[in-house]
Amino acid sequence: MSQFSFSSFDAALLVRDAHGRYALATAEEILDAARQVIDQKMQRGASFSSPAAVREYLRAKLAGLECEVFSVLYLDAQHRLINYVEMFRGTIDSASVHPREVVKEALRLNAAAVILSHNHPSGSSEPSEADQALTLRLKSALALVDVRALDHVIVAGNATTSFAEHGLI
Repeated sequence: MSQFSFSSFDAALLVRDAHGRYALATAEEILDAARQVIDQKMQRGASFSSPAAVREYLRAKLAGLECEVFSVLYLDAQHRLINYVEMFRGTIDSASVHPREVVKEALRLNAAAVILSHNHPSGSSEPSEADQALTLRLKSALALVDVRALDHVIVAGNATTSFAEHGLI
């Protein structure tokens, strides 16, 4: 494995523009690159072998976003990834979530299970009463079509909260 030295750039990360010139990477460019890497790492059929793997994947997808994004990991019967879908985007502190659309996508993908997730740009990963009520509505709606809601993970920067680990789902 080769070693790179960034001593002249104070260990800064660089990106190449359309003209082939290098410039310092912004935090947003670094996060976008991380999201692309995690997409390549966890493609369709990848198995989420542990809750830690789920948290790592969702942190890479949702941490650092400036608005609230509600996403769903659609899984097969062996809990392998079928698709990651950002279902709804909102404002800095809320996103409207429509259970009907989550169920429609589950049926379209023939999913057996889902992991729900959203980010809290505020930085607190604690679930609100609205988060808990929404989770129960989604779990009930999905159960009507035999799709199991395995977890709901809230991502706030590097912090995550799992409803399953806290007995909330």
